[in-house]
Amino acid sequence: MHELFGVTAAELYKGNPQRYVRAVLLTLRLLGMRKLYLSWPVYGFTVEALGALMIYSDKFSPGTDPDSVLANADNWRDLPTLDLATGIPKVLDETLEFYRRLTGHGPVLHLSAPYSLAADLYGQEHLITALTHEPDFVNRFLDHLADTVLKPWMNHFFAQHPDGWVELSDASGSPFFIGPANCKNIAIRSIQRLVAENPWGARVYIANYRGDYVTQAKQRVSSSRRSRPQRSDSHGVSLEELFEAKNSVCRDYVIRLADDRVSASFYVEKAIEHGVPLFMGIGATQLDRNSIADMEGAKADLRELGSEHVDAISTVARAITASGYHSNVPPWPGTLYFEDVSAESSFELIEVLVDSAIRQGAL
Repeated sequence: MHELFGVTAAELYKGNPQRYVRAVLLTLRLLGMRKLYLSWPVYGFTVEALGALMIYSDKFSPGTDPDSVLANADNWRDLPTLDLATGIPKVLDETLEFYRRLTGHGPVLHLSAPYSLAADLYGQEHLITALTHEPDFVNRFLDHLADTVLKPWMNHFFAQHPDGWVELSDASGSPFFIGPANCKNIAIRSIQRLVAENPWGARVYIANYRGDYVTQAKQRVSSSRRSRPQRSDSHGVSLEELFEAKNSVCRDYVIRLADDRVSASFYVEKAIEHGVPLFMGIGATQLDRNSIADMEGAKADLRELGSEHVDAISTVARAITASGYHSNVPPWPGTLYFEDVSAESSFELIEVLVDSAIRQGAL
């Protein structure tokens, strides 16, 4: 949008909700995608709604100013009140209402999960330190955010769209970032509470916990949502235990992300066992045009990977259909899933994967 029409990121995401919906859905159609899914810069938008100082560039998604945080150990209970009638909440209300009118689908409200919201409010490094030395404080902080920010926002959304969904994102709470035990017992726990204590809980899900492999390796990562593994152990959390914790907050399908690095066969077996569809993720680095020296070779590799992923999805789809699965609620019954697409993603590679799904995906 910026390169073609000179529309800046702030203008695109917030200036005209109808234009944003049309631009996203048109792009999906032009790529051959049939699912009319809508998202936005979830981490930036959620914290911006609380008054965080943001950085908007011309053509990249916004993020918080790392030198300006809203919460600290003294004031975390006194965050600004969430105003659902103005700012980001109003923009999203208008965006989702237009999406509904245009598509006829129940909309999906996309927000930060409690841990990632806490990280953006408190600072990634400071929250990691607190997680190590004061885990009880972190749990209290997450519950406070769930009660004072996320629950009111979700009540507001479901009052308008009782057939809608809320998708939470929690990259900062992923096992390869904070370890599988902290992911299970702190990040996921806070979402389990939201699900269990509210009438709309069954319509809340989260699907982006990355790094299942750390249950099988004595490693952990440092302070970035996508940083490389550092030292630590899994504190006795097995792959099976982590899967069940993740499944408790994403019950309607099984997802395997690129950074999970666990054999696809594990997720195929789990999806069939639970009788739900399978999503197979394509990571941002697999699409990043800046890291590709041989585009034709990359296309061949992704064509093979896409074929393997579609075979896995189809294997699950056939098995659960034979067992009586018939739900057609979006976004099931299983799909290739682009985990992150940016201005630096190669549309040539995206098209290769879309083509694999279209050619091989019919059951």
